[in-house]
Amino acid sequence: MRIHKEGHVILLSFLIVFAVLNTLAFIILPAGHVLTTVFLSLSVIVYLLILWFFRVPSRSFRQDANLVIAPADGKIVTIEETGENEYFKDKRLQVSIFMSPIDVHLNHFPIGGLVKYYKYHPGDYLLAWHPKASSKNERCSVVIEDSEKNTILVRQIAGALARRIVCYAKTGESVQQGQELGFIKFGSRVDLFLPTDVKLNVRLGQKVTGKTTVLASFS
Repeated sequence: MRIHKEGHVILLSFLIVFAVLNTLAFIILPAGHVLTTVFLSLSVIVYLLILWFFRVPSRSFRQDANLVIAPADGKIVTIEETGENEYFKDKRLQVSIFMSPIDVHLNHFPIGGLVKYYKYHPGDYLLAWHPKASSKNERCSVVIEDSEKNTILVRQIAGALARRIVCYAKTGESVQQGQELGFIKFGSRVDLFLPTDVKLNVRLGQKVTGKTTVLASFS
């Protein structure tokens, strides 16, 4: 397991702040004061939680062009046929994955191919499972087309806690299945808009693992 690069500056900043605050507490408060122990314990707990949030576990992975893999860890909260109005302008199968603050928040490309479209949308910070979060919240939309002309849209969506979406996709570049797509800081969601004729491999409420769980296969 390693710590993702998006967490390096944040972790260093918190380390410095906690070190300064705890040093001041030891200087100002009497020796052995209970508050110094409490404050130190809280600092360690908070720092470990932040460290845990930016973890990147080691996972084995085998590419398969016929499969759509989970782009994120979390729980399937939506499976429905819906109209996708940003890029496709037609009916698509929407599969949404909710990531709680304790899930791994690194996102992966669910298929390999050519990035046909990328767009960042500023927006609100509704709860990630809110029905309007997909169209109202801060979000990034990425469309990938594989060598067989299968095209999907992946949408990273900020939640009530997430205030920054990082996306590494660039229009016109070739990407590999499982490659890092981006990172969403704290609670959030990822929507996939798939062709309606895919063979679905997951169910509502199922826990999925990014870069591991097979969401669907192409016909």
